[in-house]
Amino acid sequence: MIKSLLIANRGEIACRIILTARKMGVRTIAVYSDADAQARHVLMADEAVRIGAAAPRDSYLNADAVLEAARRSGAEAIHPGYGFLSENADFADAVAASSIIFVGPPSEAIRAMGLKDRAKTLMQAAGVPIVPGEFGENQDTNFLARRASEIGYPVMVKAVAGGGGKGMRRVDKAGDFQSALEGSKREAKSAFGDDRMMVEKFVTAPRHVEVQIFADTHGNVVHLFERDCSLQRRHQKVIEEAPAPGITPAFRNRITMAAITAAKAIGYVGAGTVEFIADGGNGLDPDRVYFLEMNTRLQVEHPVTEAILGLDLVEWQLRIAAGEKLPVAQQDLSISGHAMEARLYAEDPVRGFLPSTGVLQHLKLHSEIDGLRIDAGISQGGAVSIHYDPMIAKIIAHGPTRLDAASRLQAALRSVEVIGVETNAAFLQALVSHRAFLASDVETGFIERHLTDLVPVAVDTPSEQASCLAVLALVRARQQTALAKDACSPFAQLDGFRVNGPACETVILDWRGHTVQMKLVHHTGHINVSMHGRSMVVRGDLDQQGRLSATINDYSCAGVGLIDLPAGHIVILIDGLTWHFDLPDYSKIIAEAVQGVARVTAPMPGKVIAVLVEQGAQVREGTPLVILEAMKMEHTLSAPGDGVVSKLAVSIGDQVSDGALIASIEAEHGAAA
Repeated sequence: MIKSLLIANRGEIACRIILTARKMGVRTIAVYSDADAQARHVLMADEAVRIGAAAPRDSYLNADAVLEAARRSGAEAIHPGYGFLSENADFADAVAASSIIFVGPPSEAIRAMGLKDRAKTLMQAAGVPIVPGEFGENQDTNFLARRASEIGYPVMVKAVAGGGGKGMRRVDKAGDFQSALEGSKREAKSAFGDDRMMVEKFVTAPRHVEVQIFADTHGNVVHLFERDCSLQRRHQKVIEEAPAPGITPAFRNRITMAAITAAKAIGYVGAGTVEFIADGGNGLDPDRVYFLEMNTRLQVEHPVTEAILGLDLVEWQLRIAAGEKLPVAQQDLSISGHAMEARLYAEDPVRGFLPSTGVLQHLKLHSEIDGLRIDAGISQGGAVSIHYDPMIAKIIAHGPTRLDAASRLQAALRSVEVIGVETNAAFLQALVSHRAFLASDVETGFIERHLTDLVPVAVDTPSEQASCLAVLALVRARQQTALAKDACSPFAQLDGFRVNGPACETVILDWRGHTVQMKLVHHTGHINVSMHGRSMVVRGDLDQQGRLSATINDYSCAGVGLIDLPAGHIVILIDGLTWHFDLPDYSKIIAEAVQGVARVTAPMPGKVIAVLVEQGAQVREGTPLVILEAMKMEHTLSAPGDGVVSKLAVSIGDQVSDGALIASIEAEHGAAA
């Protein structure tokens, strides 16, 4: 058995591998970049080695640095996790050449499936059904546009290398093809260093179903049934489940046998996932399912397969890499119950799912629910960086039935507590509670189709519940501070008692640049809060851990409050939504109304990869100005109104911070832009 293992990855997958290795008595070596010196995976491992600067190309994608770390630490094997170097055939070769075990498939298998066009050709030859498309070497834009028209719109433009939704766009008409192709090529070049493209038919009402396979070095191959990953946004998976809902025995037999055929065709070894796209317009028809791609690594969503089979797939990987046979035969495998996984990300659904970066000042993921598993890659006090994927954790629920699993996942998502970054917790909760999802009416366009049900509309004022909890937190925090200074003083009680009647005050809070004004009347045991012409009776307490329990007009609610009185910050967390309030410093308020000028600012930290206008240019509302790359995705910043670009503050290649000025648009004739 392997005695020492270097994990060439970070985040939750590195932590997850360390847990299994520790259980098996294997010494673990973590690698880390400068940005990850105090990361959770570094602290969990038996040993850790620095491999470079924060940027992935200087650290986690630096194969030489990873191999040197393995040599220095005496690692017997390297587990690549997923992403980064996990599907890099040259890296696998270099590991083998260093007499180190690569916990993954042979490099030949990685090469066979690493380029999607070649993989489809191989699968077609092996008798595996594929989607109609253009997978050849001709990369001429006009040729690809002509082939797209011949295939028939809508089509998908996809990067030949890579995955994870990068370098992929749907095109609905010929007029959009060139811009979609150019955008996909830029993303692919940035993410994979390879901008070659292919074009394939877009399947309407598509279901994304994949099969987990395992193979050993003794010629044995088994499938571990299927997963449904149809709930996606921008081609990235959001919710995964196993088994696939609504599947028939004939459909399962079709895809699992095709997956095993695919694995045998390329001499596969280890864990792999064969992905299929099915036309779900009239149910899952075994004759309308097509090979999509094969991921030659462990998948993010592997825990749902582990849950329904009671297996540890990382343990299987390590044993197979050490030369052991598969521990079970196909006939010994059977499904027990249903499992779902939700990916908790640091992102803001209300602002178009923009990535959110920062330090996690508070993090609590409740795992006391039956059948619940948390795979976290970050701890309280850790930071979500601009350099890497913004996943905080995976939340996995297992139950006897699909509805049981959904109910447990709903409960887990309701109890998510994160302060310091925005998260998609409320969005995920709405998703797994949606009536269509619960009815198994799923396909890859589900989220876009139901977006208005899933994402709250952006508002100019915070909710009354959030405002009342913010005021309650403020009052109770002031009271705790006063009592800490002099618990015996009657003036420290702040209980509302006054000789001439209850105490009154006006509190002004700032929320995202909007003023929230509330009149408070303090009574013993409660506060009357007036705002927006409504009056509410608020009762409640704030404990030493920051937990708020309150009633607002006899409606019970609870939340978490993070209060920094000296800095004037109040953060309230309710049901997965975070509300940031500031107490204005009136001594520093200066009127800055500048008539007729609109500022375009960066919505998140990132890199300017394209500047589409010049200073002095006339623009219309919605005109693209700049393309910003953040978290490996492109974000186009557009003009908020008609006018002239009076100032262009950035150039291609600039790194900008959240809120940095990108451009100023001066409205014509002095009208506000």
